[in-house]
Amino acid sequence: MRNFYRQFISPGDLCFDIGAHVGNRLKAWQALGARSVAVEPQPLLMQTLRSRYASAEDIDLVAQAIGAQPGEATLHISTQTPTVTTMSQEWITQVKQDTSFERVKWDRQLVVPVITLDQLIAEKGEPVFCKIDVEGFELQVLRGLSRPLRSLSFEYIPAAISMAIDCIDRLEELGDYEYNLAPGESHRLRYDQWLAVDDMRQQLKNISQGSGDVYARLRTR
Repeated sequence: MRNFYRQFISPGDLCFDIGAHVGNRLKAWQALGARSVAVEPQPLLMQTLRSRYASAEDIDLVAQAIGAQPGEATLHISTQTPTVTTMSQEWITQVKQDTSFERVKWDRQLVVPVITLDQLIAEKGEPVFCKIDVEGFELQVLRGLSRPLRSLSFEYIPAAISMAIDCIDRLEELGDYEYNLAPGESHRLRYDQWLAVDDMRQQLKNISQGSGDVYARLRTR
């Protein structure tokens, strides 16, 4: 994982992990010499993050959610599978059509505080890399951002592929990006050459199985 992120992150860089879960990326970023801000609204997962990283001077833990507007939002929690906890009822409706989600239940709700990505940047600084993994709420996160970031990633899933395409459309409103994919947890980019926006949209439309992450980086001129 460290070797994969080396192409995006250098020593001293600031990174955001939006939807940090239990912090699987943080150790790799730490090994690269990065400073990280890990955002996680789920209390149980934040407990895990604090047990692992509370003493780390280069990791800042934020127990909030990120959205399009500051305020509060309802977190739909899956007790048995907390990694699919979400603030998007629309996403739940879409993924329920996928057989891999047929046994998932969102059995609890929790109101959590929400800030925008712009607010987080104003407080912590602008990240060189921003990972967004918030189960269908990625577009709302990007709507709370008013400037292009150098590089970022967000999740795609076939049952809700239109949401990933909406995220690309939002990024194109912010800046001139090129794109790639990393299937599953492979931490390997699928394409040797980064893709233009129209090609990326088409590649996403062609995906019928397997989730992963879209990577975006600003074009160099």
